[in-house]
Amino acid sequence: MSMIMKQIKHPYITRNKKIRGGAPVISDTGIRVLDIVIRYEIMGQSPEDIIVALPQINLPQIHDALSYYYEHKSDIDSAWKAAIQETEGMKKMRSSILEKKVGKIKNIYR
Repeated sequence: MSMIMKQIKHPYITRNKKIRGGAPVISDTGIRVLDIVIRYEIMGQSPEDIIVALPQINLPQIHDALSYYYEHKSDIDSAWKAAIQETEGMKKMRSSILEKKVGKIKNIYR
């Protein structure tokens, strides 16, 4: 028995190369789906906490962003890891003034 996967429409999510480099964002905002995911998955914020932090968006937009993420998880995770690696590469090229003063800062992403 084969299972047919139906692509879900995301009414609150848009992609435009002119906005945030084409990353998926909540429509009419610059807030990336990744910004919501980091707050939810990494920082442990509830959707209600995210609304407090980002009052320009609403609960349906947050849930749509999370739904979009889970539907496109591998692509978004890959883009996020690539951005972290790029940042790490830039850090190696230029030393941090803060690290010169206080010492090496622990990497929380590993």
